[in-house]
Amino acid sequence: MAVKIIFLVIFFAVMIGVGLYSRKHATNVNDFVLGGRSVGPWLTAFAYGTSYFSAVVFVGYAGQFGYKYGLAATWIGIGNAVIGSLLAWVLLGRRTRVMTKHLSAATMPDFFGKRYDSNALRIAASMISFIFLIPYTASVYNGLSRLFEMAFDIPYAVCVIVMAALTCVYVVLGGYMATAINDFIQGIVMLFGIVAVIVAVLNGQGGFYEAVRQLSTFESDVPVTMGQQGVFASFFGPDLPNLLGVVVLTSLGTWGLPQMVHKFYAIKDEKSIKTGTIISTVFAIVVSGGCYFLGGFARLFDTEAIYNADGKIVYDAIIPSMLSTLPDILIGIVIVLVLSASMSTLSSLVLTSSSTLTLDFIKGNIIKEMTEKKQLLCMRIFLVVFLAISVVIALDPPDFIAQLMGISWGALAGAFLAPFIYGLRWKGVTKASVWASFACGVLLTVANMFFKFIASPINAGAIAMVAGLIIVPVVSLITPKMKKEKIDDIFSCLDETVVVHKRNSIEE
Repeated sequence: MAVKIIFLVIFFAVMIGVGLYSRKHATNVNDFVLGGRSVGPWLTAFAYGTSYFSAVVFVGYAGQFGYKYGLAATWIGIGNAVIGSLLAWVLLGRRTRVMTKHLSAATMPDFFGKRYDSNALRIAASMISFIFLIPYTASVYNGLSRLFEMAFDIPYAVCVIVMAALTCVYVVLGGYMATAINDFIQGIVMLFGIVAVIVAVLNGQGGFYEAVRQLSTFESDVPVTMGQQGVFASFFGPDLPNLLGVVVLTSLGTWGLPQMVHKFYAIKDEKSIKTGTIISTVFAIVVSGGCYFLGGFARLFDTEAIYNADGKIVYDAIIPSMLSTLPDILIGIVIVLVLSASMSTLSSLVLTSSSTLTLDFIKGNIIKEMTEKKQLLCMRIFLVVFLAISVVIALDPPDFIAQLMGISWGALAGAFLAPFIYGLRWKGVTKASVWASFACGVLLTVANMFFKFIASPINAGAIAMVAGLIIVPVVSLITPKMKKEKIDDIFSCLDETVVVHKRNSIEE
């Protein structure tokens, strides 16, 4: 217990110290929200990765999908690395940085408002962001608290409140730069921690080959495989179609999430984008691939601890049960690992939500004139409000974590992904198509919450994203186009001539 407490005290002290150090980088709105658009590749890549992978992945998704799909769940981690990280950086990184700087857009709703010349779109996007980031935040608390209960026997409510308070302190003090520096530190912990945990868990099962042999003895309970043995140790697992749905939601979804895309707004330069692409992809392979690979052995830990009183599996209890037999020092590392992942994600979510609500909804609409000082104060107040609301929801959450994340990602990415991607690359996108995408993503997700016409909220989110990618170009072809002069001005930033050193370009 002493080891675990020492780890936590050091961790919290470093987080608060970074917040105090970063105060000098949060004296105006641009610095508080974007770090002055001068954040280097390592900080940006780690900020992207740690915001991507939280307790939702390590506790909720790794446990649930590892149990359902076995070692094939590792494909989710590979999809996260290739689609969610590598392709996101390649296709979105440079254009997002160039166009948002040209439009002076600080948030995703601000981008929609200026790219499509519509204040109504900006307000709608800010409301969607604020409302649907809350369920995701609640899911982050939930996953972390289960590990704390396992390691310290601390009540769930205490875990939630303490985590929210500490996150609030360093984000309020230092803004984006504090979150970026802390994300870098937390990312290093995550990289080493996940490797150590995988090695320890597999050694406890007699090594990798013995663990795979044991896993191959389980029979599948999915009808299509007809009780076949060995599917949980196979290449594609027992249920490939639903596995692909999870890959789409958790990988492609990041392209339309405000807190993820925001990282590209703040990156420093071209070289940082190239370096950050490599770092972010490697980080995702190790952390996400490692989490789902570890979860693939979940059925080896099928004990009474993972069932509730009704005999149903509590998926969020699988990973804590798997880790409960580890030595104290490794449990301490796990606690810091998941705390790192969770607090980095939480800080990104609250900063995105508060800045969106202040800059895109309050400023210019409710309060016509806001000084820099008032904007900063307003964002800090909303940081506290957002955390308080999410704590209330987290204290009485739905049955399991994946529901919360599926609802949040489905609505946000379903609404934003298509108009954001097309908006960066195609002049023909119309305002009507953006409204159609917003409506599709939100209505499909909300309707499915009540009527359950799509059994899995994960699949519902994936369908919403794919639907948006179809709806936007179709509606754009049959609705009035934006003024040519306005569009040409927006895209003119991509045609500007810049002079670079040969070390950065091979162009003649």
